[in-house]
Amino acid sequence: MIQVRNLKKTFGPKVAVGGVTFKVEKGEVLGFLGPNGAGKSTTMRMITGFIPPTGGEAIIGGFNIVEHPIEAKRLMGYLPENAPSYADMTVAGFLGFAAELRGLSGSAKKKAVDRAVEMCFLENVLHQSVETLSKGYRHRTCFAQSIIHDPEVLILDEPTDGLDPNQKHEVRTLIRKMGQSKAIIFSTHILEEVEAVCSRAIIIDRGVIVANGTPAELKARSPQAGAITLRLSGGEPTGGVKAVRSKIESLSAVEQVNVISDSPLTLRVFARKNNASAELAAALSDLASKERWQITELHAEEGRLDEVFRNITLPDTKSGGKENQ
Repeated sequence: MIQVRNLKKTFGPKVAVGGVTFKVEKGEVLGFLGPNGAGKSTTMRMITGFIPPTGGEAIIGGFNIVEHPIEAKRLMGYLPENAPSYADMTVAGFLGFAAELRGLSGSAKKKAVDRAVEMCFLENVLHQSVETLSKGYRHRTCFAQSIIHDPEVLILDEPTDGLDPNQKHEVRTLIRKMGQSKAIIFSTHILEEVEAVCSRAIIIDRGVIVANGTPAELKARSPQAGAITLRLSGGEPTGGVKAVRSKIESLSAVEQVNVISDSPLTLRVFARKNNASAELAAALSDLASKERWQITELHAEEGRLDEVFRNITLPDTKSGGKENQ
């Protein structure tokens, strides 16, 4: 439904987006991540036709956004950054206006407005003017206009910005549900949203894609991914912490051992390359049984998305290259 090919945008000498390529299928929710100024909003504005690209192309449902803008935009709903709206309109009036812009009238218009109001939980503020709404309700109102025509493609720029925890949960649930039948891109700074909602995520930095994969694939790039956390109960083991660490380091499957806590003794054990975490866990369990250590916790670390994000985007730690797909 969405194909982005070598999309570029320059503002004078500044390169905002330096050649971005990806695609989004129907039934897929793509999280768009990156530090401030990375090019997320600029990319989304080009995809929606809000600004023209300097190079490359964006195809929506088979229509080039520059060559066939009307056909492409008919398929699309767009929630821009900062959720702009008409402050002097009521919520009902604004949504009715948005429905008319989408070519809806009569019973179809009423049905579309009622559906958007119900989905975005706007019943209590329907007859208030937009300027009297809280930031959260203003954002919900603009979200409602983006889905007023039940589009096949949704482009959402920070859709949970300004919402309280309950409202964030409602919007995430809504995106996840709509993502079963639509192609959705949404940008966010909240990494937990990626794990909760997205089927795939892209990290963009300095105008280029530096990571592209499922949340599980991205977390697997964390240095902690696959490490085994081992916690022992009871008093200090015979020989103390140093003795325990030494015995674990003597295992052929072990690359490194870090002491997380002395009481209770907790260690993070990293496997050598080509050793699976399941094999390492089994070796640690056998060693503990032999040494009569009492294990209270033994599990493999999944890795942390925030750690991966920092490693990729911080200038002094960045090791990723462009991984367009």
